Amino acid sequence: MLRSLNPHQLKGSVNLKAQKLAVDVASGRQKGSLLLKHANLINVFSQEISLNHVLLAGPLIAAVGEDYHAAEAEEVIDLEGQYLAPGLIDGHMHLESSLLSPAAYAAAVVPRGVVAVVCDPHEIGNVAGVAGIKWLLAASEGLALDVWVTVSSCVPATALETSGASLGLSEIDELLGLERVLGVAEIMDFPSVIAGDEETLAKVLLAEHYRKTPEGHAPSLTGKALQSYLAAGIISDHEATTLAEGLEKLRAGVFVMIREGSVTRNLAALMPLICPEYAASIGFVTDDRLPHDLMDEGGVDFLVKTAIQAGIDPALAFRCGSLNLAKHFKLIRRGGIAAGYFADMMVLSDLKNFKVESVFKHGQKVAEAGKLIETSFVKPQPDATVVSRSVKLPALSAQDFRFSASDGDHLIQVIIPVTGQVLTERQEFKVRAQGSEIKANASANLAKLVCVERHGKKGHVAKAFVKGFGLKAGALASSVAHDHHNILAIGMNDDDLLLACQELARLDGGWVVVSEGKVLASLPLPIAGLITDRNIAEVRLDVDRLEAAAQSLGTDIDAPFMTLSFLGLEVIPELRLTDLGLVDVFGNRLVDVLIS
Repeated sequence: MLRSLNPHQLKGSVNLKAQKLAVDVASGRQKGSLLLKHANLINVFSQEISLNHVLLAGPLIAAVGEDYHAAEAEEVIDLEGQYLAPGLIDGHMHLESSLLSPAAYAAAVVPRGVVAVVCDPHEIGNVAGVAGIKWLLAASEGLALDVWVTVSSCVPATALETSGASLGLSEIDELLGLERVLGVAEIMDFPSVIAGDEETLAKVLLAEHYRKTPEGHAPSLTGKALQSYLAAGIISDHEATTLAEGLEKLRAGVFVMIREGSVTRNLAALMPLICPEYAASIGFVTDDRLPHDLMDEGGVDFLVKTAIQAGIDPALAFRCGSLNLAKHFKLIRRGGIAAGYFADMMVLSDLKNFKVESVFKHGQKVAEAGKLIETSFVKPQPDATVVSRSVKLPALSAQDFRFSASDGDHLIQVIIPVTGQVLTERQEFKVRAQGSEIKANASANLAKLVCVERHGKKGHVAKAFVKGFGLKAGALASSVAHDHHNILAIGMNDDDLLLACQELARLDGGWVVVSEGKVLASLPLPIAGLITDRNIAEVRLDVDRLEAAAQSLGTDIDAPFMTLSFLGLEVIPELRLTDLGLVDVFGNRLVDVLIS
């Protein structure tokens, strides 16, 4: 017996009624719902652009061709040579990193032609576990943006941190059975994969059991290490930062996701890979993008636009942002404009400058003139109790941030953020302790970094030093700290570090800048300490104020809060700080800050 699905809840598959309608419209037995005439159709299958007509049947495309006429549709729109392109799919991102709720994120990107994202919810998973991920799924239900999920594989990322929750094999198994889940998300603990840890390897097998994808995360891996990682069965990677690294991964059979985030700017370096020879093996992703970049540049549409402006064939650029990702994630009927596909499309009046006039989702116009049509969907409002009141700090004093050492000269290990990347470098640096304490030093561009466990568990406080942030005074603190999301704070004195942490506890999470005992700027993020339900314009204003306040204290680093948030991510080389201490990523171990 054929299973009949609700035609108003089309997701991964289409129901018999919609399918039959498309066939009947294409055959001329029924009228189509809409005919788009004289479209310069961007064909991502053949990588051509040609003048054509597109006939819709409700949520589906019934037919493409020059032989269809106005009499065959209830409504006709003459595009007069404007471009018609498939809606875009962001192949790897974290909704939480935008600081926005799913509905606010949709309002920001759908008018730009982004109709779907594949989200790894490991930020909210690290804070609230399965309940947090299910909240995100509920909060993204029924939007004009399809939100697909890959199950977070590293919660916690490693054993070298304290997270708010953990996802083991049983939790991953449970989540893989959900309808909008496409696979197992980036397997970041590459040392455990290479070491042959059976529980880590089993996560790949779970994805295969459900016939879903095991996604990769292999920063700087080459040679035998890369081969060992891929031998586990992992099939993608979004961490390539150089052309040589990207090419090696392509040759190894990896689906290479080219990333352009707020900090991680990899598109320029990897642009030569976007060519006919590798046409099917490249996808575009954003990973982590902040509100001002979403507003000024866009989401994954920015990669397509930038590639076109750099001289990449437009149809190939669109393919990297649509069809390739749909095929990789086994999203049937998506990613292109052809008979039987979902009518997820955008109309552009200017291809090079990527001027989007309107966006269609499942055959319905959902955005026009840069604005979301609010009546095109029902905004979900799930119960946020499970993701509230998540900042539970231990009792703190300034003494907890003191770095004790005997008087005299010492050699310490220092973290150095790499500009434009999430990578860090390790440097040995000579310092002098005075009064049995090593302090931050503005003249040496040396700041103190602290990590405070905020999940109400053991209350660890760890300390290290960062060089190159530019701070001269005050402190910055964030409850967004990949991926454990404990409090990370960077500052020049212990009193301001303490105030910054205490203010985050009062706000129940967020970002804050303080100096000389005063709060200069803040952004509350009360949903899991990661997200606000305010709109993107309001959030952008607060982010601008925070970055201006940080600059007033001397920092000249781009995206200082995003950069700060990655200083705790102990699965990307080279040095990181978690609540348990300083982590040598390549060695997969805790190390002392003090060398001698």
